[in-house]
Amino acid sequence: MPRLVAFFLFALCGSFPALAVLHPAKIFSEHMVLQRDTEVPVWGKADAGATVTVAFAGQSASAKTDKTGFWKIKLEPMKASAEGRSLEISSGDERVVIEDVLIGDVWFAGGQSNMDYKINGMARRMDEGKALTESANYPAIRHRKVNERNSAAPQPDLTGGSWVVCSPKSVHGFSGVAFVFARRLHLELKIPIGVIDCAWGGTPIEPYVPAEAFTGHPTLVKLAKYAKAGDTEAIKKMPGGTFVRSPAWLVGAIYNGRIAPVAPYGIRGAIWYQAESNCGKGEDPRDYRFKQRALIEGWRKSFEKPHLPFYFVQLPQWKSYAWTYAREEQLQAMQVKGTGMAVTIDLDNANDIHPPNKIDVGERLALWPLAKVYGKKIPFSGPLFRKAEFRATEAVVHFDYAKEGLMIGRIVGVGKIVEDKDGTLNGFELSGQDGVWHPAKAKVKGQAVLVKSLSVKKPVAVRYACHPEAPKAHPWNLYSKADLPASPFCSDWNLMPYDPAENPMH
Repeated sequence: MPRLVAFFLFALCGSFPALAVLHPAKIFSEHMVLQRDTEVPVWGKADAGATVTVAFAGQSASAKTDKTGFWKIKLEPMKASAEGRSLEISSGDERVVIEDVLIGDVWFAGGQSNMDYKINGMARRMDEGKALTESANYPAIRHRKVNERNSAAPQPDLTGGSWVVCSPKSVHGFSGVAFVFARRLHLELKIPIGVIDCAWGGTPIEPYVPAEAFTGHPTLVKLAKYAKAGDTEAIKKMPGGTFVRSPAWLVGAIYNGRIAPVAPYGIRGAIWYQAESNCGKGEDPRDYRFKQRALIEGWRKSFEKPHLPFYFVQLPQWKSYAWTYAREEQLQAMQVKGTGMAVTIDLDNANDIHPPNKIDVGERLALWPLAKVYGKKIPFSGPLFRKAEFRATEAVVHFDYAKEGLMIGRIVGVGKIVEDKDGTLNGFELSGQDGVWHPAKAKVKGQAVLVKSLSVKKPVAVRYACHPEAPKAHPWNLYSKADLPASPFCSDWNLMPYDPAENPMH
């Protein structure tokens, strides 16, 4: 916590000091990481009309408070540094000192339980997770959990919390995905990495989006209208609606409590892992792409970064056609510039809604910024469907991100994929005009896949990994030769009827 030092004059008869009113926003605390190479906003409260000065790393800047006592100062861009230094904020006789401040890259993490899934959960279920905790001696990685409740209006500040230095003891409470992501960046870039984690288990996407971002699409406009009126039944019944289980599910409710008080803290980018709670019984994930677009645009505005990199995790395997639709919506959300998607369909076939292997998830997620933000010459995406050609009795499927070639792959351990040269390519289906899907034989040919079925004489559509359950003996196994999995896809979603009422509960 910040250290408050106040100097007061006392009368000879003895008097009590005035109450100190200078304080920075609570996102600023000891052990924090400030964003490098950009202006750094620092803000808080003091006496109305007072002058506030912020001094850090050889620079000093001042500003006057407004009539409410609010002040905001921007520090000049700074280079990365793992040296713990003191940030001093002063006004009159009051002084706040925040110690052990590093300069590096800060990433904002959001989502529901799979982003919130702690490293101690992995440690209990995986030997690799246990080893991860025992070796987590990374003092230049810092984690800040934001746990505030939902709110009907944007809140001016957090209620508490602090930054935590990563160690084998403290890492147990970190988000598994966010930590692995941060560790990979830290090891590659050799700079401090900070993570601000606002994830909340069991929540849909809508409450993370600022209310004013619900524009530009009929589903978004209706959601905002019904949420403002508190009409949860109307939300439930609408296309793209959800079953609103608590006030925390309403449009903007989590944003108001957990994100508005943090923005515009300097960040490098954002990571996201969510959609499960948009796929429950009676919930409709169709139009999720527009909600995610609103999320991205809303956060970019709040953090004052119009091109903020935004990378997210596609849902893994689970026993629901709703998840199939959600994965397609997530794939389409990549149309927003500055985004990228980590595919995880291959990591767990046990229909576990909380698959424990968050190591591969975080590593795959980190590939996107390493390539796109930091300029590393590495493969960063598995094959993504580009188009299908239908030639007589077969389909020829073409992919982006397949220049290394395609292969049948097999998982042999965490972080380890091997080519299965004698294996069978699973998960491909064909449909004719009747809309009936049939299992199909598929084979790799360079950067394409040839798909054929004796049951479909004239195919018009092809899909991969769209069935809600992958048999353990026949997992989804199409990879690039860079060891990255192909995303599920369907070439014609008009042939994929969907009834939200049939979704199983989580």
